[in-house]
Amino acid sequence: MIARINELLQEVEALKAANAEELEALRIKYLSKKGAINELMADFRNVPADQKKEVGMRLNELKNKAQEKIAALKEQFESRDNGCEDLDLTRSAYPVKLGTRHPLSIVKNEIIDIFARMGFNIADGPEVEDDWHVFSAMNFAEDHPARDMQDTFFIENNAENVSHNIILRTHTSSVQSRVMEHTQPPIRIICPGRVYRNEAISYRAHAFFHQVEALFIDRNVSFTDLKQALLLFAQEMFGKDTKIRLRPSYFPFTEPSAEMDISCNICGGKGCPFCKGTGWVEILGCGMVDPNVLELNGIDSKIYSGYALGMGIERIANLKYRVNDLRLFSENDTRFLKEFEAAY
Repeated sequence: MIARINELLQEVEALKAANAEELEALRIKYLSKKGAINELMADFRNVPADQKKEVGMRLNELKNKAQEKIAALKEQFESRDNGCEDLDLTRSAYPVKLGTRHPLSIVKNEIIDIFARMGFNIADGPEVEDDWHVFSAMNFAEDHPARDMQDTFFIENNAENVSHNIILRTHTSSVQSRVMEHTQPPIRIICPGRVYRNEAISYRAHAFFHQVEALFIDRNVSFTDLKQALLLFAQEMFGKDTKIRLRPSYFPFTEPSAEMDISCNICGGKGCPFCKGTGWVEILGCGMVDPNVLELNGIDSKIYSGYALGMGIERIANLKYRVNDLRLFSENDTRFLKEFEAAY
């Protein structure tokens, strides 16, 4: 038995395990009820009386060494760096599905690209604005309805001086004002961004939406320049056969002003339910910058002239992709967003 004990001692000292499964197999082999050490314990009663002391001591030594070796290997596995410390259990399971660009981002980037090819640079500004840049500098009268809380979200209200009100911008024209007051012409910018209006939320309107406005100021800028820029934009965005139509309108910050329609890109101008049988669809407002706006923003209206235009990105996206409910753009429904995988 002494020989067998010595043999097992050598085996125990050389024990190795590559993983937890192998370690458990070693524990069962040596320390379980049917393991090699327990078998020797069962045979201990057959050891001659004069050898029991020595054999008993060797058996205890074998058992203790086997337990220590198994425990050391187990501790080694538990302390080994397996990368679990950096594992974020809140992440989605693999494989992670790739997302797509939002349809509004697709359309916005396309608009920006078209105007960039015409020499326009991007300008940005704050969404929480003062009344001066949103309304006063844009030639809005102090009693204009847009300054009413029924149309605009107010952050701070100053009853003594309305131009000191703090509001959520209702259009990105405030960016134009900020550029004009710090830059002398020539100015050629586009102003994309989110705007806010106190609207009842429905399939046709939302309390926030997105705009892209453009501003061009230089010497001898005319309405002809505006019309040509609009025609080029419409044909680049909706196709080379697109026609445009300008209708007289009114905006406080432009004079003369116009609404621009394009020939319906669904029926080709023949008339359909989408264009209400007219063959035309309105997409933006535009006009020559009012001289008062130039003067209010520190630009000499006797030397310089310019044009401005603005459009809702949701409106353009509706025309391109025929989305019949504006709320879909902000509900983050992945089923809706997945439809635009091939849109870019």
